[in-house]
Amino acid sequence: MKSAVSIAAGLLAGLLVAGALLVGFVFVGPDPVRETPEPSGSGAVGSPDASVSAGGSAPASVAPSGSVGASASAGSSAVTENFHVGEPAPALVVPQVGGGTIDLASLRGKPVWVNFMQTTCEPCIDEFPLMNGFAARYAEDGLVIVAVDIREDEGDVAAFASSLNATFPLGLDSDAEAQRAWGAFGLPVHYWIDREGIVRDGALGGIGADVMARGVQAIMPGVVVTPDG
Repeated sequence: MKSAVSIAAGLLAGLLVAGALLVGFVFVGPDPVRETPEPSGSGAVGSPDASVSAGGSAPASVAPSGSVGASASAGSSAVTENFHVGEPAPALVVPQVGGGTIDLASLRGKPVWVNFMQTTCEPCIDEFPLMNGFAARYAEDGLVIVAVDIREDEGDVAAFASSLNATFPLGLDSDAEAQRAWGAFGLPVHYWIDREGIVRDGALGGIGADVMARGVQAIMPGVVVTPDG
């Protein structure tokens, strides 16, 4: 009798222990609702396409430096963009076609128009007659126009000036040192410098008489400047 009771008691104890273990598993085991599934496919963290948007392009915050809108050619286009306006003009000392030297510093006290150009540049050819007109009309007001040719032979530049009846001096920037110093890229480039040697206006290539008049007016206050005679 005692043996039967002992067996029954043992079975009951075993059932109690098993029940306790089952209850513990249910309440402390992993919650299947919260379990995060393993990422898969091209959108997985660490995959090459993880930063690509749904449209297939990279977001602006991670756009490569060479993309549209990034700062490029900082050493050239950025300088040309503001033309040194409001700043002292860079130094300019170049040989003059036909002999002598063009030195911008020696022209202090006069309004000066500096044009960087080449003989094979179509806009340069179109602009020279207009520049001749300004040189003639405002010579008595002290206007000085200087054209600086980039990397061409003196003979070619002299022939070019003669064919267009240039009435102003031309300089030779044979090694493009002045071009780099001024940031004069994308020829022709124009700079207008006042009597104190400060750049007051600038323009990039292929301009007409109206833009030229604006530049001359900026360095000749008190003088009425018009696009033509």
